[in-house]
Amino acid sequence: MKRTDIASSHTWAISRLETPVEYPPLSAAPYPPGEAYPELASIPEGGANPIFALVRDVLRGMGLDAERFGTPDWNPLGDLVKPGGSIVVKPNWVLHLNQGTGGMDCMITHPSVLRAVLEYVFLTRPAEVVLGDAPLQGCDFEKMLDFGGMRAVIAEFQNRQLPLVVRDFRRTILRREGGLGHVAENLRPESEYVLTDLGPDSLLEPISKDWRKFRVTMYDPRLMWRHHRPGRHRYLVAREIMEADLVVNVPKLKAHKKAGITCCLKNLIGINGNKEYLPHHRKGAAGDDTGDNYERPFWQMKLAEHLLDIANVIRKCARIYRLFNKVVWRLMHYAKQQDPTIQIEGSWHGNDTIWRTCLDLNRALLYSNREGVLQEECQRQEISIVDAVITGQGEGPLAPDPLETGAIYAAHNPAVGDYVGAALLRFDAQNIPLLRHACAPMRWRICEAPPAIPDFSPPFPAARAPQGWAGHIEQHSVGTKP
Repeated sequence: MKRTDIASSHTWAISRLETPVEYPPLSAAPYPPGEAYPELASIPEGGANPIFALVRDVLRGMGLDAERFGTPDWNPLGDLVKPGGSIVVKPNWVLHLNQGTGGMDCMITHPSVLRAVLEYVFLTRPAEVVLGDAPLQGCDFEKMLDFGGMRAVIAEFQNRQLPLVVRDFRRTILRREGGLGHVAENLRPESEYVLTDLGPDSLLEPISKDWRKFRVTMYDPRLMWRHHRPGRHRYLVAREIMEADLVVNVPKLKAHKKAGITCCLKNLIGINGNKEYLPHHRKGAAGDDTGDNYERPFWQMKLAEHLLDIANVIRKCARIYRLFNKVVWRLMHYAKQQDPTIQIEGSWHGNDTIWRTCLDLNRALLYSNREGVLQEECQRQEISIVDAVITGQGEGPLAPDPLETGAIYAAHNPAVGDYVGAALLRFDAQNIPLLRHACAPMRWRICEAPPAIPDFSPPFPAARAPQGWAGHIEQHSVGTKP
């Protein structure tokens, strides 16, 4: 088994579909390979499955176990984990529905991609494979598993008596009954998580002087203040992640209204159990020096933020919460009438908070030991296999529109994976803070230098940026770097 230095690795590989660009039909679930492969001789073939072929091709392109490719012994992920290891497969399972009109193909990792990835995961002969994520509080996990034949894929491996378990990493969810939302808390005990503290080396430390401004939508801000303040920056990571020998990150490539892009780096938000550990933006306007929720001050926005804080504090009083929410959204509507470009919840190119949280979590995954103490050397292996067959453009991550790009790609370093994704969407990586800072010098470094990504030929279609990022991240755009 090779032990790869992730921070210095620029290895990546991409494979593209011929037209038409589409996933296999639901009737093909659980999406077996479309042809006989020597390493999967015991797996019956199904109908045509170009998605499976793309996943196989990018693993070959990564040079994994290259000397045995084409033989029954080829085991690409065996370069990264020993037999009997513990593996987590981390998809993008953010929400069970698209809040726009774009459908689910551009929303979450497609089950046909996960079927192929899991076949190669199980070639390593692991002791356990955890397929898990921490979606949004309001995600209906069971409905999400109903999408696209996911249950059939899970059953395929469990029926073969393979050690696959599916986990919802959340401790808090929002259940809707009779039109009202009810928050259910402590769904998993804290013993199933590991608390890790990046302390003064957190990337949030430079903006922690006014730490009471840290916010994440729909959560009581007082809870966040327990975990993020000068010298303390704590995350609550699912124990399955910390005890894994290998994490296989399988994100969906999308535009993201808060971070600009969501792919390998941003997907790790879903390893944390409680969202109040995750600063997403800071209260106030950028003109207020320490805020980054929106660009210019409006009295309506200031009042709306104060009311939203009160609503989140009294969230368990459902009827009062709904009343406050109506007033909040009305005030925001008035502000938009004065400035149609104004964004809320840090959904714009000046968000200077979310990238810091994302990079902290990537550092925690790579360098924290099983007890959550960060070490100077990487503690586990990670590889990203990205679903970019139908990507999400526009108002991702929750209301994206589909963009047919037809690609699967893989990268050993998550920052390299995001640079590839930005180039694929035809976004300028240097105008996206998450990417620009991912290769900066820091303790517990993620990537030593920005990778050189050549032009794709033929080029992929250009993605539409989120409204709050339009004119700032498109290639050749004139917007300034936030």
